[in-house]
Amino acid sequence: MSFDIECHRDLYPFKSQWLSVGGHRYHYVDEGQGDPVVMVHGNPTWSFFFRSLIRELSSDYRVIAMDHIGCGLSDKPGDNEYNYCLRRRIDDLDALLEHLSLTGNLTFAVHDWGGMIGMGCALRHADRIKRLIVLNTAAFFPPAGKPLPNRLKIIRNCRAFAALSVRGFNAFSYLATYMACVKPMRKNVKAAYRAPYDTWANRIATLRFVQDIPVKPGDPSYDTVQEIDKNLRLLEDVPTLIGWGLRDFVFDGDYLAEWRRRFPNAQVRAFEDAGHYILEDKADELPALIRTFLTHHPIVAPPRAPARTES
Repeated sequence: MSFDIECHRDLYPFKSQWLSVGGHRYHYVDEGQGDPVVMVHGNPTWSFFFRSLIRELSSDYRVIAMDHIGCGLSDKPGDNEYNYCLRRRIDDLDALLEHLSLTGNLTFAVHDWGGMIGMGCALRHADRIKRLIVLNTAAFFPPAGKPLPNRLKIIRNCRAFAALSVRGFNAFSYLATYMACVKPMRKNVKAAYRAPYDTWANRIATLRFVQDIPVKPGDPSYDTVQEIDKNLRLLEDVPTLIGWGLRDFVFDGDYLAEWRRRFPNAQVRAFEDAGHYILEDKADELPALIRTFLTHHPIVAPPRAPARTES
């Protein structure tokens, strides 16, 4: 069951829409007209993370931002009803593209787990992807010698502790509103981030995302990540903007260096005074920077064949 959004409409004034995926309500917003920009969030956020970017771009672009199953306003089924794994996430996003007939000229904006989900979907439709916006995320295995941070390792591996802390006390979502930003969040913004995760049942995805991080062959999503990692090069020539908060304790400078290596022609804007929730720390700067990037990389339609004349 999704939470009541009405008390947060001042911050998130977008019309809610739903698609049924596997019998579950998959929430999304679809604002504006023009070339589509698809925004893919991570954990423990929801489409609320992109609200400043939706407002900035929807006057000139068609902006789509979804909530993954278990997140935001989407349904939050139990494990017996939904497989909380990466490939299923990609399938869901793919279903949304098909539902909305998004068959070309796509821009993807991705953050956190949205990088792996979004790039996994983008690689299925590489010919449709015209621009990429990459925000503190990964779409590859950790850089060489980079271990999983201890905080994530504990949640991933210590199941009893993780269940109590993440599902019992909402520790993951709660602490993120303090640790993921450099600039303190306003009270009402914190409340909106946490609102979807208000009960044990509704916190299932925040835990399953962490438990789905693959660290070795045989882990459920290892092969999917390996496939994305291997084929990411197919997107390296797509115009790309990388916006990066350097004070991110997971996606740090080593991950940024890996993106630079794989996408050597990308435009990069790194912020010393921003953390993981970069669109919170840089809400007054980054959306305008993204708009400028899109303007400077217009999608050019292929030339039309000349009309045939009859003799």
